[in-house]
Amino acid sequence: MKHATRFNALARQAGVVALGLAHGVMLSAGLIGLVNVANVTDGPTQVRFSDTFVDTAVEPTVSELAMASGLGLRVSPPMTLATVAPVLSYTPPIRLAPEPESAPEPTLKLAKPAVKGMDALGADPFAQDEGELSAEMARVRDWIADTYRVSENTIEPALAAAETHAEELGFDPLLIVAIMAVESSFNPRAVSNMGAQGLMQVIPRYHKDKLGANRGRNALFDPVVNVRVGTLVLHEGLQRYGSMQRALQYYNGALKDPKARYTRKVMALKKRLMTIAGRTDTRTSIELAG
Repeated sequence: MKHATRFNALARQAGVVALGLAHGVMLSAGLIGLVNVANVTDGPTQVRFSDTFVDTAVEPTVSELAMASGLGLRVSPPMTLATVAPVLSYTPPIRLAPEPESAPEPTLKLAKPAVKGMDALGADPFAQDEGELSAEMARVRDWIADTYRVSENTIEPALAAAETHAEELGFDPLLIVAIMAVESSFNPRAVSNMGAQGLMQVIPRYHKDKLGANRGRNALFDPVVNVRVGTLVLHEGLQRYGSMQRALQYYNGALKDPKARYTRKVMALKKRLMTIAGRTDTRTSIELAG
């Protein structure tokens, strides 16, 4: 009975010793951690429990060893755990590609304004752009637009063609304009009972050779084509009969008219056009020939 009581007392003492050892270890670890924190002066440091506990080894005191040996307990040396340094991977810095240089904006070159119409004639009395009306024909155009109620934009290509083809064949352009006035009153869509078409009332079946190849049945309704073909017909009559009066009667299909009424009508209108154009000498070619 005494031995059992003694053993229980020793067991209680051993438990007290073990508890004291545990408290001592914890206290020592805390003190060492506080010392390490106090020694760091460069800046705030984060303290982890593993930093203070793992690297610290606390040995038991002499009294603790003696008490443990008396109880027959085995005291193992303190364990030191190796710390593993974290492996940090290197990330190269990101370099941004330089922005491409913007191409220089193209410089705009201002085109010189073209001189046309009356301005061109003022700079050079003999200057006339292709498709532009002369000063005489421009005045005639305005008169036609007011008298015959025709759009200037509609009649202007025909007047320009009259100047071009009359000059090529040796006619006065105002003579061609007078024929247009008598034949169609400047209606480019006019059609006669005999089948004559357009401004100068050309009959297509009689003048296919002058129309040219690949011309459709409505080609003579084009003012420029009509004026070109009509001027060629008048030139053909002049070559055949040798006089302007006979050429005009041939154009109208009235060679047998002894009074030449068609010729007189055309020449009277031409004389008026010459006055409108601003000419000082308004005598017609027939008057000059007589």
